Amino acid sequence: MKNGTFVVTGGAGFLGSHLCDALLERGHRVICVDNLLTGNPANVAHLAGHERFRFIKHDVTQDLYLPGSIDGVLHFASPASPRDYLEFPIQTLKVGSLGTHKMLGLAKDKKARFLLASTSEVYGDPQIHPQTESYWGHVNPVGPRGVYDEAKRFAEAMAMAYHRTHGVRVRIVRIFNTYGPRMRKNDGRAVPEFISAALAKKPLLVFGDGRQTRSLCYVTDEVDGLLRLLFSPRVGPMNIGNPREFTVLHVAQLIKKLTRSLSPIVHKPLPTDDPKVRQPDISFARRALKWDPTVDLEEGLRRTIAWFRAPPP
Repeated sequence: MKNGTFVVTGGAGFLGSHLCDALLERGHRVICVDNLLTGNPANVAHLAGHERFRFIKHDVTQDLYLPGSIDGVLHFASPASPRDYLEFPIQTLKVGSLGTHKMLGLAKDKKARFLLASTSEVYGDPQIHPQTESYWGHVNPVGPRGVYDEAKRFAEAMAMAYHRTHGVRVRIVRIFNTYGPRMRKNDGRAVPEFISAALAKKPLLVFGDGRQTRSLCYVTDEVDGLLRLLFSPRVGPMNIGNPREFTVLHVAQLIKKLTRSLSPIVHKPLPTDDPKVRQPDISFARRALKWDPTVDLEEGLRRTIAWFRAPPP
């Protein structure tokens, strides 16, 4: 598809802004929608004045009227780090429920594709490893993280209901840990927290013994997988993430090495319901999309550290 028009909710966020860039690079028009609760106008400031880019400050839990044809709605609006959704629990629930409902309605009205940004958090603290799309998850619905986990699980159910009832061309992606330029320094997730601390010569805080694992996907690889799914005939849900698994302690040590930081690593108690393991099985994506991440952890961290050292003004 060329010269389409795509709505990206949460488009001023970390991942959403990279999606805006990628769609514009492919020749499409982009309508970026963000209420700036956790998004940052600086992430899309370089697109100001672009003839095919439009920014709308709007809360997607409210009706959104857009004239003209729309080819796709990419629903990425949501607080996305533990720090954010613990600070904004009700907003997180609302954007996952009401926001998804409103954006599905827009896609239905415009006969547009709908890409739902779901998450590996639907698997909770998983009891199978690695996680396949057929796994139903192990989530605590009343724990402090439940507002995000359950909002995304509800969003998946809503998307599938619109797909089955109204024929909306739904695509559901379960995103695993993604990192890269434009992450916020106070994001609360491991990579930006470790980099910010290392550069500021402050202690790197590792929760628990650091043996819990994460699978980190560099943002350009993630965006490539997302767009391949969007333009494929597959509904999903589909895991898009890097299957290489690392301990959190290893990531902290590697960031110390790459920044040449003398900061100590300090251990703190593990938060409630923090997953002990997280690794995607991407067999489905490899088979259906011919997708595999290509940027290794050290190279991705070098690029991210360079951005944190000198972000754009």
